[in-house]
Amino acid sequence: MCWKGRSCSLRGIWIQNKKSQRKPLWCEVLLLTDAVTEKRDLMDDKKIIDLYWARDEAAIRETALKYGRLCACIAGNVLASREDCEECVNDTYFGVWNAIPDKRPDKFMAFIGKIARNLALKKYEYVSAAKRNPSAVSSLEELGDCVSGGESVEAEIEEKWIESVISDFLWQQDEGKRNVFIRRYWYFESIEGICERTGFSQSKVKSMLFEMRRRLKDRLEREGIQV
Repeated sequence: MCWKGRSCSLRGIWIQNKKSQRKPLWCEVLLLTDAVTEKRDLMDDKKIIDLYWARDEAAIRETALKYGRLCACIAGNVLASREDCEECVNDTYFGVWNAIPDKRPDKFMAFIGKIARNLALKKYEYVSAAKRNPSAVSSLEELGDCVSGGESVEAEIEEKWIESVISDFLWQQDEGKRNVFIRRYWYFESIEGICERTGFSQSKVKSMLFEMRRRLKDRLEREGIQV
């Protein structure tokens, strides 16, 4: 399968097993971030989804209370402008409103996070280079050297086979390396931010990422995906 000249954003990678379907890996990592608002006294996800199905606008208010900080964190790691981030967060609520009731997500937090990230990447394509978050630019360039054949890496992965190969590769890594990889290439966190969260040195994080990119490239090539 040829991947040359295509692009990869790791957008919505689903982790799958040959015997059973797993939850998205980025959902697992999401539970580790302090960007999620403390759940005390906040509405249960199922009840919020029920509000969306009832077309009750209180659903948006409850979503903002519970996951507003999460959406802002995701958008802020991609977009340098506060105004762009705020617009992205508001668009996320609108996107969730339009997506439900056609869908009833099993993992509402992951569902919202994916919409916020996709919208942030779309916004990223239109803002000037001067307004882009340097950390996001660096993350995309690093990953582009690994999987995109030199093309832009912002575009969404459409091929399910590619998603499956990358997901399987990540599940084969230990938890620490997996979390570092996804924080860098899914959340676009800076190296400094990853070090602060994990306690690793910058040289260790950079070494881990370099080695995982090399191994991922080898894995893709073994699967017949030209990079």
